[in-house]
This record gives sequence, structure tokens and C-alpha cells, in this order.
Amino acid sequence: MQVIIHPSVITGTIQAAASKSSMQRACAAALLHEGKTIISNPGRSNDDLAALEIIQTLGAQIVSQTEEKIEILSSGVKPQGREINCGESGLSIRMFAPIAALSGQQIVLQGKGSLLNRPMHFFDEMFPELGIEVQSNNGMLPITIKGPMHAKNITIDGTLSSQYLTGLLFAFAKLVKHPVTITVKGLKSKPYIDLTLQVLRDFGYEVLHENYKRFTILPAVPLNNRVIHYTVEGDWSGAAFLLVAGAIAGNLTITGLDTSSTQADRSITKALILANANILIEENSISTAKAKLKAFQFDATDCPDLFPPLVALAAFCEGVSTIKGVSRLAYKESNRALTLKEEFGKLKVNIILEDDVMFIKGAVEVHGGLVHSNYDHRIAMACAIAALHAQGETIIEGAEAINKSYPDFYKHLKMIGANVSLPINN
Repeated sequence: MQVIIHPSVITGTIQAAASKSSMQRACAAALLHEGKTIISNPGRSNDDLAALEIIQTLGAQIVSQTEEKIEILSSGVKPQGREINCGESGLSIRMFAPIAALSGQQIVLQGKGSLLNRPMHFFDEMFPELGIEVQSNNGMLPITIKGPMHAKNITIDGTLSSQYLTGLLFAFAKLVKHPVTITVKGLKSKPYIDLTLQVLRDFGYEVLHENYKRFTILPAVPLNNRVIHYTVEGDWSGAAFLLVAGAIAGNLTITGLDTSSTQADRSITKALILANANILIEENSISTAKAKLKAFQFDATDCPDLFPPLVALAAFCEGVSTIKGVSRLAYKESNRALTLKEEFGKLKVNIILEDDVMFIKGAVEVHGGLVHSNYDHRIAMACAIAALHAQGETIIEGAEAINKSYPDFYKHLKMIGANVSLPINN
């Protein structure tokens, strides 16, 4: 799909989309809960839909579903099929693989698109230690596993992704009959683990940690047969793009965001302040407005998904901005550091990569051009935001990539006055 965006002045108010990080974790918890779960403000991105399909394959039932809420009934992990498809969701494959291994049934883990190229050696190395049979495609999908898992004290590498730890925490929380410890070396993206721990608490599980290096999973006090109500948070990841849009191209207010959220991408507010953005943070809303922006320095190691909106922001800042954490970008939907350098280069934005740091030369004239998402949702959104204040029109190919996390993104841009041309059948 091709989308054309012309320079625009935006203004208005947008309700934040549902967080897929929160939604997918809620789906996992609902599967493990023996009883009914009511999820309010459910997400409907491709990753959210994949999670809902997975929990049904693993034994949960969708009792009813509307735009406002989903009712899920489960009696635990009791697979109804021998294959689960995680779509392109890295979180789903890493979170649901240990959960699926709670069963003694052989399960084939599948995916599509970019997920097929993302390494999953962790399972080959760790699962046998937990009594799980595993066979992968040289560390890639498809992966065949067969439990049941045996929980024990283990040590894992946390440098590649926190999502592996999230999956183990969910599975261990359901399984353990006595305290079990997971020791983690070099954990990245700690805020995402905070979100995992919060969801586990909401569903009656207790996990303690010592400075994110040692996690102790305690036996759960069953909440069986209780109805659990969970509300999905507004998505800081998607909102980050809109907040940057307001700072470079108009005046925008985002509602539905929890300013005390554990979501890692809440840090976008810190970056905007560092860039001298005109930002107002209130209890129920956050607003940004066009201002004279200056170069900033920011460490995105624990929030790597912020790189794309931060690059769009830096493109309009006077001076050279630096963002640390490039090493976290290699195994996303694309090699995101190289993709940002290439696609923003087409817009005449100069990006230099040196070791773990990205340098973006801003305040030069950003030109419209022909760019490609590389089928990466965050690249598509970053290019779209930059296009709002570029010289001339910008054409984004592979623009449908946004469906992975924020299917209403272009619709929301149009609602606030962006000159966006969509395909007639969109």
C-alpha cells in the first residue's frame, strides 16, 4: 500500500490507542487464569489479534467481544491444536512459547514475515534445562516444543530481549509450588518487565526482584472462579509519534495516557523536554505544540522503540542529536538503525552510526521523497511524522505496516488535519 503525505499544520485532540504491550500480556494472564477475565479497552492491532488467536488455540474461549471489552473464559493451558501462529509478533513468540510448554502436548510455533528472520536460539539453549524438548530451524522458526516444563532455579541472558524473561515469569508464576529464582545477566528494557510484573500482580501472582538481577517467583494464591477485570492502558509507543508530530507541525493533545505507567516509551516526554519542545503534561492529557527545537542527547537502551519517533524529532532540532542504544535495533521488524539511516537519508537527513550511538544532524531542510517502510510499522510512522513538516510531498511505500501496532494511525493523522492521501479502498 502506498500513502502520500503533504506538508501540514495539525491541531486537535486524539484518544491514545490501546497498548499492545499491555493487551498481549493481559491475554496471556487471561489464558492462565482459571475463570473469567474481562478485558476493557482491548487492542485490535495485528499483534493483539495474534495473541487472541494463540490463547484460543491453547485452550481459552472468547465468550463475547465488542470494541469496548472482551470476555475470556479459561481453565488453564489445554491446547486445542498442535500449532500456534504468532504472526509477526516478537513478544507473542517469546512469551507464549514457555506458556505453551506448560502442557505435555507437542506444539509447533510458527510466524510470518520478519519474525521468520529473528533469532530464537534462547529456546534451544534454555528449554532443555527445563525439561522441554525443542527442535528449531537453526535457531529460527518454526520451532517444535514438547513439555511439560519443570520449574527450577535458572540463570538466563537478558541482553537480547526482556521478552524471554516475561514468558518465563508468566509460566513459572502459574507452575511453581515453592519459591523459584531466575537470575538474569545484563537485563535490557527493564520498564517492560515492570509492566509484566504489574499484570501478574493484577491476576494474583507475586514475583519479587532484587535490582532486576534476581527474580523470585512465589507460589500463587489461586483466584480461581473469580472474575478479573483488566483495562488495557493507552499506548505510549504510538502516542510518541503523535507527540512529536505536535512538536514539529502544530498543536496536539493526547488523552488516555497514564503518566505513571510502567511502559518504557513514557520516556518520550523526557526527550521532548530535552529538545526544548513546547509540552504540557496534565493528569488526563499531554499536549505538544510547535517550538524552536534544539539538539538533545538521549539514552534509549531501555526504550529502543523510541528510536524512530526520536529520529523524526531530531531531524527538526538545531544541531546534532545523539541517541544511545543502537545495539538494541538489529533484530526488530527490520534492522532499524540501518533502515532509519537509509530512509531518512532519502529525506536529506544525515544519520551517522558509531558503535552504540546514532548521530542525527538536524535543522537542515527536510525534503519530501519516496521512502519505504521495509515492512516495519515504526519506520512507516516515523517517515509519516517527518513528512508533515518536510518540503514537498512524501510517498511511503509498504505503508500498511502500521497495522502491526496502530491500524488507525493514518486515520488519526487525517482527523487532526494532516494532508494524507490513502488508497481508495482503505
